Amino acid sequence: MKRIICACLAAALVLLCLSCCGKEKKYTEYSFDYFDTVTTVTGYAPSKAEFDKAVSLIMSELEVYHKLCDIYNEYDGVNNLATVNKLTDGGHGEIKVDGRIIDLIEFSREMYRLTDGRTNIAMGSVLSVWHRYREAGKEVPPEDVLKKASDHCDINDVITDRENSTVYLADSEMTLDVGAVAKGYAVEQTAKLLEETGVTGYVLNVGGNVRCIGPQADGSPWTVGVENPREGDAYVAKLALEDASLVTSGDYQRYYTVDGVRYHHIIDPETLFPSERFASVSVLSDDSGIADALSTALFSMDVEEGMSLVRTLENTYAMWVKTDGTVCYSAGFEDYTE
Repeated sequence: MKRIICACLAAALVLLCLSCCGKEKKYTEYSFDYFDTVTTVTGYAPSKAEFDKAVSLIMSELEVYHKLCDIYNEYDGVNNLATVNKLTDGGHGEIKVDGRIIDLIEFSREMYRLTDGRTNIAMGSVLSVWHRYREAGKEVPPEDVLKKASDHCDINDVITDRENSTVYLADSEMTLDVGAVAKGYAVEQTAKLLEETGVTGYVLNVGGNVRCIGPQADGSPWTVGVENPREGDAYVAKLALEDASLVTSGDYQRYYTVDGVRYHHIIDPETLFPSERFASVSVLSDDSGIADALSTALFSMDVEEGMSLVRTLENTYAMWVKTDGTVCYSAGFEDYTE
C-alpha cells in the first residue's frame, strides 16, 4: 500500500492545498474503504450538500470497482476476480461476471500489447508467490518456484465472451491480478461518470492515482506534487494540471527487506524479480488507467526504451527517478511543471 502523508494523502502523488475562490467553496473528503489505500476527493461546490452529493456518487462507483477487482475477498451476490480465480482453479469452466469485468480485462489486454507484456494481469501466479513471501517477511522466493509459477501467465489463456458476459481461464493454475491497472482504471471510469453528469472542478486521488476533472473554480489549474521517493517531505516535481491524470509507481510503496536488500512489489516479467532500475516512475496522461498501466511497465524498461514507447502515445509523458536520484524526463513532461 502506498505510504500515507499527513495521515490523509497518498504518498506517491500529493494534491497540494489550494485556496478557495469565487462563490464556490473548496471541500475535501477522505475514505479508507477502497483498494486498500486512501481516497481523497477535493472539489469546489456552492454548498457542502452539493459536494456531498458528488462524493456519494464517487464513492459508490469506486466501491463497485473495489469489489469487482478484489482478488482476496468475495462478496454476496458478486462474481468478482476472487471468484474467477477460485472457480477456475476448481475446474468450473466459464464464469458469468459483471460486464465491467469484461471491459477491464479487454482494456488490460490492450495494455499488455502496448507494453509488450510488461503489464500483464495474467501474472497472478507469480505475484501471489511474492505476496506470500512479502507477508512472511523473512525470505526471498526461490527462483525455481517463481519459474514454475511463470509457466501459467499466458494472457491468451484468459478467454472472455462479451455476448454471454463470461470469463474462462484455460490454464487451471492461472490466476488474475489487476493490481497494475485496477486503481487507475477505476479512477478513470469514475471521472468519466462525473464528467457525464456535468461535475467539474474536482480532483480524485486514490492511492496516488490522481485525476483532475476540470480546473479550479477560478479557471486556474490544480497543483499536483510528485513525492521524492527518498525524502518523503520533499517533491521532485510540481505540475499544473486540469483534465489530466498523474500516476506514480515506486519502490518505496510496498516492500520488505531481506539481508539488507529491499524487495519491492513491482515485478519484472522477464526476471521475475523486482526491477532495480528506478526509485519511481511517474506518468502524465489524459487517461488514468493508461497512466497506471504505463507506470508499471516503464519500471521494467530502461529509460531509452520507455521514452520510445511514450513518444508513440498522444498526450502522454513520463518522469523517471533513478535509484541514485537522477531524474529523467520524456519530451513534454516539463511543460507541465511549475
